[in-house]
Amino acid sequence: VQLQASGGGLVQAGGSLRLTCAASGRTFSRYGVGWFRQAPGKEREFVAAIRSSGHIYYGDSVKGRFTTSRDSAKTAVYLQMNSLKPEDTAVYYCAASSSLILSTIRHYRQYDYWGQGTQVTVSS
Repeated sequence: VQLQASGGGLVQAGGSLRLTCAASGRTFSRYGVGWFRQAPGKEREFVAAIRSSGHIYYGDSVKGRFTTSRDSAKTAVYLQMNSLKPEDTAVYYCAASSSLILSTIRHYRQYDYWGQGTQVTVSS
């Protein structure tokens, strides 16, 4: 599976962005997809995940503001980010795993395939 994240950019606080994780590979529908972010000098942080079953999970810092979804053809996953804050500034990555389990869904080592990352910058 090859992943490509896009949609990042510069936005003012309170604004919105939508990230897209486009996938190649005919079995992508069987993969769970996670979103992570990493700011300079900080550890990689779990943002959201959607399992192949459709169950969705969010990190505490983005609950109520971010929404992840999958397109009907299951060739892409989206991360809609609303009410953005300066602390959301980071490089955002999407990642995929064929064997996501609930107990480790927030751990980046659970994921086997990674996109290249897209920069999101939120100005105050």
